[in-house]
Amino acid sequence: MLTKDAPALRVKVVEGGADDGEAGEFTALVSVFGNVDSYGDVVQPGAFERTLKEWSASGYPIPVYWGHNLSDPDYNIGQVVEAVETDRGLQVRARLDMESPKAGQVYRLLKGGRVKEFSFGYSVRDAGWGEKDGQDVYELRDIDLYEVSVVPVGANPETELQTVKTLGERTAKATARAVAALEEKAGRVLSARNETSLREARDQLAAAIDGIDGVLSALDPSEEADGEPDEKNSQDEDNATEQEPDPLADDAKGAPMPDFAADPLGALIEISERSTQ
Repeated sequence: MLTKDAPALRVKVVEGGADDGEAGEFTALVSVFGNVDSYGDVVQPGAFERTLKEWSASGYPIPVYWGHNLSDPDYNIGQVVEAVETDRGLQVRARLDMESPKAGQVYRLLKGGRVKEFSFGYSVRDAGWGEKDGQDVYELRDIDLYEVSVVPVGANPETELQTVKTLGERTAKATARAVAALEEKAGRVLSARNETSLREARDQLAAAIDGIDGVLSALDPSEEADGEPDEKNSQDEDNATEQEPDPLADDAKGAPMPDFAADPLGALIEISERSTQ
């Protein structure tokens, strides 16, 4: 599961009462369409359309967590009551479980403005490279939504996992950009900072190669030679064959066998003559 932050977005906390709704409710814009985040991602309009329909058809609510802590039930602090795509992005109305001490504390933090950031857990169904304002961006066009989390400012370690998503495609893209940048600087001396970056990248690649070599060296040699005859065993078999006495040798039959290869017809006549003697 990947996660994406939505910092300092619009939050409205419901105080409770006949007109305002139930205490523990809040509305928030948890994702903004068209916004380029720090990873170069852009959530496209319609990205949540399919997954919201699936959630609605399932009859189950989208859970609300504190800080994406899915391993502890105490951190499952509420549920999404309503989720819709607006012109701006994904807006949710959520209700916290006020019987839970942790949910009550989170609600007080939201009311006091001490916490106002959100994040959502997702996986990608459809995405690809595009362009926005002259720069390459990674467009998220269709995603599976798993949960919404209230997160403290700058304290969501899960967001660091975004750096490895679609690693192969992004690495290729980044490499192409780096090569282009170096070509532009051809004939000029690289700065100390660029040189350090290149050396660090080289060292990381070298470490990866060493790790692969270690795995290969640990393989069973018999597995590497699977399907190939053992040279030593072949030689032993050849030697054993050479040492076995020929049952049709001179000392066994008293007469040499005819040479079929030299004169096949003569050999057959010789065998016939021997059989009549």
